[in-house]
Amino acid sequence: MSSEGEHDVPPAADIGQQVDEFCADYEALKQEIGKVVVGQKDAVEGVLTALFAGGHVLLEGAPGLGKTLLARTLADVLDLEFRRIQFTPDLMPADVIGTYVVMESHGKRTFEFQQGPLFANIVLADQVNRATPKTQSAMLEGMQEGGATVANRTYPLPSPFFLIATQNPLEMEGTFPLPEAQLDRFTFKLLVRPPSESELDEIVARTTEAEEPVVERLFDAKRILDMCDLVRQVPIAAEIRRAAVRIVSATQPGSPHAAEKAKQYVQFGAGPRAAQAMVLTAKVRALTAGRSNVSAKDLRAVTPAVLRHRLILNFDGQADGVDPDAIVEDVLQSIGK
Repeated sequence: MSSEGEHDVPPAADIGQQVDEFCADYEALKQEIGKVVVGQKDAVEGVLTALFAGGHVLLEGAPGLGKTLLARTLADVLDLEFRRIQFTPDLMPADVIGTYVVMESHGKRTFEFQQGPLFANIVLADQVNRATPKTQSAMLEGMQEGGATVANRTYPLPSPFFLIATQNPLEMEGTFPLPEAQLDRFTFKLLVRPPSESELDEIVARTTEAEEPVVERLFDAKRILDMCDLVRQVPIAAEIRRAAVRIVSATQPGSPHAAEKAKQYVQFGAGPRAAQAMVLTAKVRALTAGRSNVSAKDLRAVTPAVLRHRLILNFDGQADGVDPDAIVEDVLQSIGK
């Protein structure tokens, strides 16, 4: 018997059916999103992977590449509450979390908490790096613990809670680098690439005609939570799990197993959250391929998106303009994965 609040482990005979249903639902979501979002296969798959892993995602790319559109479309496909926060330099933490206001009723005044836009299932933090670090950090508790504390009282966020943050490249004017503690709470950092010529032609065709694509709402909160639960039930071999640990260790310049480029260019490497994210997202990738076990290929596929924002470069790395993905590739080669 399972204790109250725990989920029963399904019989082995049911696992195959659940994997098939997960795979079918994942493909249905991709197809529905594809009615609006042209191309961006890696970004779409990455966002869905982070969602089912119970994490959050950071999208980086130049303006106009569809980052906000992708977040909005995902919210349209899922029957979940959606809020958008436009981050600007003058945005304050209370504008994100909410604040207490004075309410008057029958001649009495009371303080009542008015929830901010953070209290939703899917939250789009648009151009998050345009706000100051003080405002950016207002989301830290919600991303990690699923709640927000105001005036010594903690309010739970809706479940599921999925934060999609977009940012312009840091070399653009008017931006603030995200604090390292916040970067570490993003499961993935996905790079949104410019469209190809054929994709650009399709984008122009879709957005300059009278009729706009309409998507169908497919799943509610319960189905999303069930899919997240299934992810955690996927077995992973101890060897694969230890490989994730070795990858993280190889990014730390002080580790005896550090890769050469990590020693040369990294000031601070990845930590425990990176290993957790790698294992969970590798499980999602296995399920989307119709498998109930994680392979080394799954782990390798998710590693760049998990690590690229968690590697803090030293002076030499910044001066030489080293691409974090190149360090990640060197790490993978150093451990033979």
